[in-house]
Amino acid sequence: MQLYHHPYSVDSQKVRLALEEHDVDYTSYHVNPVTGKNMDSSFFRMNPSAKLPVFKNGSHIIFDTIEIIKYIERIVVVSSGGDRISLSSGEVIEWMQKIQEWNPKFFTLSHVPEKYRLFVSKFIRRVIIARMAESPDLASAYHSKLRDAYDTEDKLRNLDVLKRSKEHLVRLLDEVETKLSETAYLAGEEFTMADVMLIPVLARLVLLNLEDEYIGSRPKIAEYWNVIQQRPSYKKVIGKYFKGWKRYKTLIKTWCFVRVRSMLKRY
Repeated sequence: MQLYHHPYSVDSQKVRLALEEHDVDYTSYHVNPVTGKNMDSSFFRMNPSAKLPVFKNGSHIIFDTIEIIKYIERIVVVSSGGDRISLSSGEVIEWMQKIQEWNPKFFTLSHVPEKYRLFVSKFIRRVIIARMAESPDLASAYHSKLRDAYDTEDKLRNLDVLKRSKEHLVRLLDEVETKLSETAYLAGEEFTMADVMLIPVLARLVLLNLEDEYIGSRPKIAEYWNVIQQRPSYKKVIGKYFKGWKRYKTLIKTWCFVRVRSMLKRY
């Protein structure tokens, strides 16, 4: 089994947490979307949406985050003969879908300084154009991604889009706060795949230095967050990259890569 992902991708974190919680072995491939690696023809042929993560088991390829997690569960159930684990309940699936409905893309980008965001956006557009020239048979799919890049910038200038994204997040967190006042975890007294879906959302808020506003202001979520950070899966998938100076290592390395490539006009 192979997973194409990036440590800072929210959906990638969800899948990796599921893999670690179920103790599933897999081969890890880092694909950095900020440097345009998801636009390389080899990856693009496998997944023309260029989104992360991508899960591959033999010839079976899955792009949808929830479907990947369900597939992982089925693998574990079959391998254990159904003795160690059962498939997620309806309540767990409902929470998974509810969390997945919030797209962190615009919320995240709106908190990145504009000069850096625009610089990276320009770099990625040039990467797409370069890959389009290298692989003319994929020109149509690459052109679609180029339109998406321009569309993203347009939406980031639309205050209503950003407002809706924030309001959606607030509603979700308020609902989570209410639920956690009743149970220890999101779908009951046991850790489930619903929690796997929520953890990266909270981690993203911490990365953006918004912990006080969105987590600290909600006592039950704050308590839950402290507990979650003690789990081995969290430490391996997220904590490893967020602790101390490591929090900035990947970002600095990525930024230097983009700057140098732009100066050399090598896309």
